Amino acid sequence: MDHIPRLGFGTYGRTNQHGVEAIGFALETGYRHLDTAQSYNNEKEVGAALAQCTIDRGDIWVTTKVDMANFGIGKLIPSLEISLEKLGGPVDLALIHWPSPNNKIALEVYLEQILDAKSQGLTRHIGVSNFPIAMLKQAEKILGKGEILTNQLELNPGFQNKTLADFCQASGILVTCYQPIAQGRLDSNPDMQIIATNHDATPSQIALAWELAKGYSAIPTSSKKDRIQSNFDALALQLTDSEMETIGAIQQEPRSIAPDWGPAWDE
Repeated sequence: MDHIPRLGFGTYGRTNQHGVEAIGFALETGYRHLDTAQSYNNEKEVGAALAQCTIDRGDIWVTTKVDMANFGIGKLIPSLEISLEKLGGPVDLALIHWPSPNNKIALEVYLEQILDAKSQGLTRHIGVSNFPIAMLKQAEKILGKGEILTNQLELNPGFQNKTLADFCQASGILVTCYQPIAQGRLDSNPDMQIIATNHDATPSQIALAWELAKGYSAIPTSSKKDRIQSNFDALALQLTDSEMETIGAIQQEPRSIAPDWGPAWDE
């Protein structure tokens, strides 16, 4: 697959046989983009679902993320090779999951390794996750312009992360939204409820439709078949300009994932 499908299936929490079944159902539903990570401890389950499905592997986009424990000199590529064994082959996209906590390991050390992984054919594309603007600028100097396919970051209508998202889009870096439906917290938002009613949809579907209309990628997840299907159905929704503006003006909440060792976030 040459282009990343904008609506993907996040696999966080999808472990054991139940996880394999949920991932398999997502593929049956129509998802063609699976997002996993070394730290999710479920690359084996993703690989099993891929092996069991009848869809050509070339039609499915697979993303994994390299854990911070594997950033040291000589560690990243061997860790990615283990990931590929579990997943059943090269991935389409490998991301740096988080910047090294408190910059303990220099950015150059792990970015140069992931670029080398790409040159070795372990991954077709590379990118980052949870990188603020300052680190994106540094990363571009190290990797070269155009190498960062995406920056995966927390983003939904209740936390629009606008400064960072706007910078990414202006720089040609795809925004991939995690927590895209805010774990259901948007369901009680009056504006989201009204727009959802107008479309005979759910607030979560409206959130996904808004993100896709903004040009972002989104990776919702669920273990429930009806929710997996419902999220996928958001692809059919078309929001009006007025609805887009209303959602864009929703009162913002604090980010929900903010470890004390994380980077200096953009305000």
